[in-house]
Amino acid sequence: MSRLVKTMITSLVILLIGAIAALVVVLNVAGQGNEGDAQTIDDIVEYSYKSPEITTDLEDGTFVRIQFQIVTDGKKARQEIEKRDFQLKNILIKELATKTEEDFKSGLSNLEEVVMTELNGLMTEGQVTEVYTINKILQ
Repeated sequence: MSRLVKTMITSLVILLIGAIAALVVVLNVAGQGNEGDAQTIDDIVEYSYKSPEITTDLEDGTFVRIQFQIVTDGKKARQEIEKRDFQLKNILIKELATKTEEDFKSGLSNLEEVVMTELNGLMTEGQVTEVYTINKILQ
């Protein structure tokens, strides 16, 4: 092989390696730009569903009246949650029946997580992203 051919092949290999490296960098930077995009407050309001107030008894005999704001990831998911209202009530009644008054005083994060997980197990159009307790009265 002549010296010119070796130089051309070496130059092409170096250019190819540089192009691959540039492609990897561009794809990683572009991928990181989309990560962590949070919903805006307008999206949260538009895609959220306010559950009806539910009054039920707790394990220790006390009563609770509670209401949730359920945030979904899109319009179709919100519409599906509205249709699954009866299933939401069923999940809440079953979960609340195992709670005591002390569970409500120590926090509701666990209940919100359980409701979100159970609803996501039922969903076919999108998913529930957050569950907020917006009203709670212990009697």
